Amino acid sequence: MQGKPRILRVAAVQMVFARSIAGNLDLIEREATAAADDGARAVLFPECATTGYAADFGALRRPDLEAALCRIGSLAGRLRVTLLVGSPFFAGTGRRLFNAFLVFNPQGRLVHGYAKCQLVESDRRWFAPGDGVSLFEVGGVAATAILCHERRYPELVRLPVMAGAQVVFHPNAGMDSLTVSRSKRGGRDGMAVRAFENAVFYVFANSVGPQGGGLWSAGDSKIVAPDGRVLALADNRSPSRIVADLDLSLATRKYALDSLRHPRFLAAHWRRLLPELRQRVRDNNRQFRLPEPSTTAGRGAR
Repeated sequence: MQGKPRILRVAAVQMVFARSIAGNLDLIEREATAAADDGARAVLFPECATTGYAADFGALRRPDLEAALCRIGSLAGRLRVTLLVGSPFFAGTGRRLFNAFLVFNPQGRLVHGYAKCQLVESDRRWFAPGDGVSLFEVGGVAATAILCHERRYPELVRLPVMAGAQVVFHPNAGMDSLTVSRSKRGGRDGMAVRAFENAVFYVFANSVGPQGGGLWSAGDSKIVAPDGRVLALADNRSPSRIVADLDLSLATRKYALDSLRHPRFLAAHWRRLLPELRQRVRDNNRQFRLPEPSTTAGRGAR
């Protein structure tokens, strides 16, 4: 068995959403290909990257969405990289819709799904809340994810880090006034704190530009080191792609591991919780299945 890599090159893509699934897929393919050419082994895209966040999710057709996601899986397999994509996802056989984070491995398989559990008001109109946390591997490296608003809930990061995660991936699609969006710059958003307090890397991919209805996305995508240093930073005006090499020997998880020892009365509860956390991840992953490629052949993503 190969050992864990010491260096993991990652990319975060800052997108101006297109007006159609097909348009967003073209953007995803172009940026993923360029990131792979740059040597990235994992490429993160924003929340709802397949549809855009200001979409009419009530009109979303399951066959179109599944065809799009199958195309992303094929792209991951062709490029031999891990693609991490925010997207709506239909769970089960009905119309239950998640605001999801999806991981496609270098073999093109959908290997992990996480449903946003802390929903904002605009989410609740369309999406069901998830009931779990994210924990998965990228090339043998344990990682976790949160979506957008969930940066405000530190337990969603701390618990997976206790379970082994060395990297946090955070897809986002901010919706603010133009004045607020222009003021968001340089990492004053708590992400460096999440990285520091857990001694892990933090990879953030946001949308940027107009979202409709007078609302904007602030960009400011970034990759942050465990000591809080910003390794790569995008602007708050234009689409871009940032890349950084993560030296995993620096992602010690020290403070999360310290919490598994002291204070003793609390550490005992954390330790008992971790097996349940891992089982919940396995159970939740079963909700994230795509049809075989042959069943989506010929379906055009609108």
